[in-house]
Amino acid sequence: MGAQDSSTGAKRLAKDLVGSSAAMEGIRRLVAQVAPSEASVLILGESGTGKEVVARGIHRLSARSHGPFVPVNCGAIPGDLLESELFGHEKGAFTGAISARQGRFELAAGGTLFLDEIGDMPLQMQVKLLRVLQERCFERVGSNRSQDCDVRVIAATHQDLEKRVDAGEFRMDLFYRLNVFPIEMPPLRARVEDVPALARRFIDLLEREERGSLCIGDDAMACLKRYSWPGNVRELSNLVERLAILYPDGAVGRNDLPDRFRDVENDGGERPVQNDELSVGLERLAERTVSPEPAAPAPEPVSEAPAVLDTEGLDLKAHLADLERSLMIQALEQSEWVVARAAKMLNLQRTTLVEKMRKYDIARPDETPEP
Repeated sequence: MGAQDSSTGAKRLAKDLVGSSAAMEGIRRLVAQVAPSEASVLILGESGTGKEVVARGIHRLSARSHGPFVPVNCGAIPGDLLESELFGHEKGAFTGAISARQGRFELAAGGTLFLDEIGDMPLQMQVKLLRVLQERCFERVGSNRSQDCDVRVIAATHQDLEKRVDAGEFRMDLFYRLNVFPIEMPPLRARVEDVPALARRFIDLLEREERGSLCIGDDAMACLKRYSWPGNVRELSNLVERLAILYPDGAVGRNDLPDRFRDVENDGGERPVQNDELSVGLERLAERTVSPEPAAPAPEPVSEAPAVLDTEGLDLKAHLADLERSLMIQALEQSEWVVARAAKMLNLQRTTLVEKMRKYDIARPDETPEP
């Protein structure tokens, strides 16, 4: 890849991967580092975070940039058709195969094959994919003629593949083969400072395609920066398009936003939750010694002595999860299960606490279903 092509690819990457947050700076740095190699890349992250944008960025900065970029959504293709889709088939290989057909590996020759939602691939296909990655060759369905595989594979998933490996739903050897260079996409709620730039980017795209325009006011933007964005960047893109239809060439204020964007906690201007705020909130709760019932005895103060690690060690992740769940329940009990009050005690947004309650299966006692 020439210096001019590299410079053009880098500019395009900066344009596509919008945001000045530390998280996005880190993603751009990782993409620039791995692109020139032939290493397999596994892009992780929630749906809508821009995993395919990253995959295309890697392709553009690689020596394969003049070859094709071929995306395949493994979760959208039925398992019995996925083999033919990836490797192609010969005429008469199965009912309905009225002619020979190239698969995605052939179409991506000399370029990059992007396997999106790899976690949904059936185990039987995982075995065949592993063989292609190891031996760099494949056969069409219904053929015994081997074809060389000149393709770089980039995979992506929103699932926890390590958990699926533990559950026997994903092959460990394939996981390690794909996970040579992992890139984890941050959710939009972890980089809300990028929301204005992303919104401007989507407005620019609408204007370029002559599909309308709009201006988002400061009060509306403040609401958008407080929203938790479960649909991530894709949800923001859809919102901008919707607002452009509702208010063509107009200014959008707070009251013009859909209810779920207006009815967000912290309307008083409280800053959004940062990555390390949960631990700070838990520490503050642990320091509280006042009981909500005046007549009740105050809980014993938490010891300031450092935790002692047993000589046999411990599962730190599980230990911290137990601590987090315990303190969340304490906050809910002290606030009489008023979620907004409990969230304030933990220095969290209400929506964040609700998500964590679902994660840890926490419900007030009178709402727990009977066995």
